[in-house]
Amino acid sequence: MRSHYCGDLRSDHIGTDVCVCGWVQSRRDHGGVIFLDVRDRQGIVQIVFDPENQTAFEIAEELRSEFVIRAEGKVRHRGPDQVNPKLPTGEVEVLVATVELLNRSRAIPFKLDEYATAGEDTRLRFRYLDLRRPEMQQKLHIRAAIARETRAFLDNEGFVEIETPTLTKSTPEGARDYLVPSRTQPGQFYALPQSPQLFKQMLMMSGFDRYYQIARCYRDEDLRSDRQPEFTQIDIEASFVDQADVMNVTEQMLRHIFEHAGNVQLDRFPILTYEDALNRYGSDKPDLRNHLELTEIADLVQESEFKVFSGPANDSNGRVAALRAPLGAERLSRKQIDDLVDFVADFGARGLAYIKANSVSAGIEGLQSSILKFLDERTISGIVERCKVEDNDILFIGAGEKGLVNNFMGALRMKIGQEFELLSDGYRACWIVDWPMFELGERGELVPAHHPFTQPNCSREEFANSPSTSKAHAYDVVVNGFELGGGSLRIHDIQMQRAVFDALGIGQEAGVKFGFLLDALEFGCPPHGGIALGLDRLAMILTNSESVRDVIAFPKTQSAACPLSMAPSEVDVAQLRDLRLSVRGPK
Repeated sequence: MRSHYCGDLRSDHIGTDVCVCGWVQSRRDHGGVIFLDVRDRQGIVQIVFDPENQTAFEIAEELRSEFVIRAEGKVRHRGPDQVNPKLPTGEVEVLVATVELLNRSRAIPFKLDEYATAGEDTRLRFRYLDLRRPEMQQKLHIRAAIARETRAFLDNEGFVEIETPTLTKSTPEGARDYLVPSRTQPGQFYALPQSPQLFKQMLMMSGFDRYYQIARCYRDEDLRSDRQPEFTQIDIEASFVDQADVMNVTEQMLRHIFEHAGNVQLDRFPILTYEDALNRYGSDKPDLRNHLELTEIADLVQESEFKVFSGPANDSNGRVAALRAPLGAERLSRKQIDDLVDFVADFGARGLAYIKANSVSAGIEGLQSSILKFLDERTISGIVERCKVEDNDILFIGAGEKGLVNNFMGALRMKIGQEFELLSDGYRACWIVDWPMFELGERGELVPAHHPFTQPNCSREEFANSPSTSKAHAYDVVVNGFELGGGSLRIHDIQMQRAVFDALGIGQEAGVKFGFLLDALEFGCPPHGGIALGLDRLAMILTNSESVRDVIAFPKTQSAACPLSMAPSEVDVAQLRDLRLSVRGPK
């Protein structure tokens, strides 16, 4: 139907007869001459209707926004006073010879340009309209490029793309499964996969050596701006590799993707230990664009009479950390400081101490704080020196349980970094390694920090003696404060796998839940490892979007609903009868 895309026309096409198709973006009537901006996936071009062409002109008078048309004509220069430098096609226009109205549109509920102010609920309800916006088109094109460049890189590295089942067995992997009832096996259920974890491990046992998949995964969990109940991950696994091998190929792949899909050059990724990341940034996914760091001062206040500091300082599970806000005394009013105190309170902090440095050279006389009377001069001097406080800085100090302090001081670090405009441009990536094998659950039980198939970085005997303190051969890659993906070396020895199951308290039921994996481990399993990267989150980062919903064609809301299709919904009683299911009414 067309010879060219609208957005592809340039001055090289002047004098060429073309045929374009698309949606009417806008219509202008200037002194009897009608101008239309026509849009397709490649961009916008201006077309012109001369009143002397009566047939085409009469059709043009009927056209409105989002009408679908086909127009034939000749490309010509706009003229020096009419060039639009904001458009790639801004030097040319099409003088229409014939036009065909292909379809009409009723009045649209919101503007389809960068100035659209519609709420997200409306945008998702009319998602097919929202996706017409050039901004959304560009984001999904970049997402497609990410998938394309992923395949290009991994194919070149000798990885084999293999699909794994999406109807599988329910296994505990940290979140709730989406269950699918079986009609042919009444009373039994499939589960949609939270990841291809067990299948990719068995592919290594099968001798494929290097596997990848751009996999659809499902988790029935509470949602946030960077989470969806169904999502896409770049899944990678390889045999006969160590931790450095997996990290190196992943880093090379990400550098390739950022360069070819986003025209971005990434620096090499620094490697931080899990403990180092928490100590310096208060987070296991630090945003390295922010140069501010936390400073540990517990040893300086251990003997202080100020129990707010000395209590946590003498507790093995406590922490006293300081954050220097450069020129904070100049930048922050008393109300703004009070607002920061309220801000950390939202993260569980019971308070936030601070010291204003009016003149560091004047010693304690040059400092201003309500806590100075509780600290001796030697302690104060040590804190100022260690934190490298300068004139007009503010030093914020948080104390309490270690995890709590890391949480609210890490959030404060980012809050100040953003408000003081300290974040550097571009993208900063890093690796986080030496993760603990386990974390404590709500009832004090051990739960996997990653998943129960992660290889401890110690012997089986050392692990059995102290599973709760064991470290893992695990690694996360972080970009601009977002966890992009995580991976690990996997357990390939059945006795080690049984020891991990025992530590988690599932040794007795391991055969029921993971029998097929345990069987496979007895048939010569090679050492192997891999990683899974969130493609949605990668697209969100590379397009500078605020939410993964902006880079998914048809996303769910935060309540896991689809406003477009009205899913989830009730089903017919006959369907339930076939599955031998019934729905109980609300309590």
